[in-house]
Amino acid sequence: MTDRKKKLRLIQSFLLIAGLFVIIFSYSDKRENKDKQIISKEVQKKVEEQLVAQSEDTDVFYNIEYSGLDLEGNRYILKAKEALKDKSNQEIISMFNVETKFFFKDGTILNVWSDEGTYNNKTLDMNFYKNVKGIYEGSELYAQKAEFSNSKSFLKVSDTVKLIDFRGTMAADELIFDIKKKTLNIASFNDNKVNANVNLK
Repeated sequence: MTDRKKKLRLIQSFLLIAGLFVIIFSYSDKRENKDKQIISKEVQKKVEEQLVAQSEDTDVFYNIEYSGLDLEGNRYILKAKEALKDKSNQEIISMFNVETKFFFKDGTILNVWSDEGTYNNKTLDMNFYKNVKGIYEGSELYAQKAEFSNSKSFLKVSDTVKLIDFRGTMAADELIFDIKKKTLNIASFNDNKVNANVNLK
């Protein structure tokens, strides 16, 4: 074999080995980046929060449902996609993605949704937080907080309250619905006025 052919084979071998190294490093680098991007920061944060929640002091439940009667004999169904129960306080259930239906004895139904909530399985009191929405007899209600007191038989809605009805719209600081008397009290604080737009027709 001539020197020229030897040099060509040597150069070809070197180029082949160099090409293989480039391919191997490129593939492994892409694979590492792909593995890094599979789990986003949001998902990682949620997993970490769930791991913290699943500590020895807390039980986690999914797709839970409670049903029963309040002290006035009205039926309710309370659902949540996720719930946490603190073992040191078994009465209070923390809930996420909450949906509730109240079936009143007069045949009417109140639907309530919220991002978060709590349920006291002893007193049957319920609290709803963040993006609270209620529908009752065609009326829509929006707020950031709602509180159902079983012992006092009222539903109090507060924090950026807005009511949309076929008769008009209203904004207030607080609404209190007395379940026994079927009355609605509207309140405004700090000398604010209740804003209402009523359709008289």
